[in-house]
Amino acid sequence: MEHRELELFLHLARTLNYGRTSLECHVSAATLTRTIQRLETRVGARLLDRGPRGVVLTAEGRRFTTYAEQALELWADYRSGSAEPAGLTGELRIFATVTACQTLLPDLLAPLRAQHPQIRLDIRTGDAAAALARLDEGEVDAAVAGIPRRLPQSLVTRTVAVTDLVLVKARDTEPDGPYVVPARGLVRDNAFRWFRRTGVKPAIAAEPDGHEALLALVALGCGVGVVPRLVLESSAVRDQLTELPADLEPLTIGLCARRADLHRPLVAALWDLRP
Repeated sequence: MEHRELELFLHLARTLNYGRTSLECHVSAATLTRTIQRLETRVGARLLDRGPRGVVLTAEGRRFTTYAEQALELWADYRSGSAEPAGLTGELRIFATVTACQTLLPDLLAPLRAQHPQIRLDIRTGDAAAALARLDEGEVDAAVAGIPRRLPQSLVTRTVAVTDLVLVKARDTEPDGPYVVPARGLVRDNAFRWFRRTGVKPAIAAEPDGHEALLALVALGCGVGVVPRLVLESSAVRDQLTELPADLEPLTIGLCARRADLHRPLVAALWDLRP
């Protein structure tokens, strides 16, 4: 089988979205459909099904995913020209916030880099609240993210840090002003549980997407903010802020992966190593 066909299949097996795979792999939808049909003809079984809930891998499709990953890794070893196995190669896509990239990823990924230097790391950043959704949808292979009380059954996690949530305000401003809270995510949920528990009826001044943007608004005097201490301590505006007393629930941060991906060599290598 052509290696490009296997690469297209694996991308589609991760995204389960023909449109996204067509776009990201720079092929037409018709070409992608024909490629999958050719593979299914050669295998002699359906690899993917399209149903009311979208595209899903069949049992044979899951088996073929393992074969395709191993075939491409063997080809990469052969292309390396080494008489000895070249070790793990390929791309590992990891999502983390800017703060996690700066404070957690270096120690977390150092053992992986030391043991498997040929793995190419693709680090993607963005809104913390979107991390698990991007992982569950197959956009990335792993994520460093806040862990909710109930993790989706399709995901597994390993704790890498626990950080307090803190209230902060700009220096020389009143401590009882309006609040700046994230637009979505675990920090927002924890903040509103604290509001209910303490009887606070908050006036909301702003709802930014990211924690870094939240701290910038607080430093400008827009209101009292709720953020993880990890973000506060790594922020460029921390000297302009004052912490207020509050009994907020801590935030657990974990390395997360899809349960079905733990057999994949690259994901397994990341999951099995400890900093």
